[in-house]
Amino acid sequence: MRDGPEPHAPRITIGFAAAERELAARLFWSAFQGKLWRLLAPEASAIAFISRALCPDYAIAARAGDGTLLGLAGFKTGSCGLLAGGPRDLARVYGWPGALWRAPLLALMTRRIGPGELLMDGIFVAEEARGQGVGTALLSAIKAHAVAQGAHSVRLDVVDTNRRAQALYLREGFVPVGGENLGLLRHVFGFRSTTRMVWYCDPERAGGRPACRRV
Repeated sequence: MRDGPEPHAPRITIGFAAAERELAARLFWSAFQGKLWRLLAPEASAIAFISRALCPDYAIAARAGDGTLLGLAGFKTGSCGLLAGGPRDLARVYGWPGALWRAPLLALMTRRIGPGELLMDGIFVAEEARGQGVGTALLSAIKAHAVAQGAHSVRLDVVDTNRRAQALYLREGFVPVGGENLGLLRHVFGFRSTTRMVWYCDPERAGGRPACRRV
């Protein structure tokens, strides 16, 4: 039996306020610094760049009852994505010498989007809110958003070191459809490979794969 009251389901909203940019950047950095440390460190510079580069219109937020930001799930379409900073944004933080070598490496992390796809562009939860269903709620919200937008699938890439996330995606109906090995770039990004996973909005389009429910 669990002691204390059950946690309330988070409130889901689209985007975040300008005043929440730094908090959102800190949450992003906490989740992805393992991959981005060699490119964006030190931490203060990384947070300054991420804060500039985040695009609130491409984020779904989970909030506590008092409005506190608990986590974000980013998504990407053919137009834009959650982290939209370019060389000029890098230069404002690192100077042009720093931007010129960082920009091409960051561009290697850009993933192409197929017609009718919604790409999940990162999901991250505040440390104090982990284990309370926030990540699951955000993932459900991403799927619901894809259905509402008329997408036929949600795609994501999960790194080989994040077994907990892989297990969550499998439970939520995502199926592995491929992967990529980084080769020598593993020394830059800190992981060896990624697994590509897809959730199909319409089970009939799954091509014989396990049917996935709508949310």
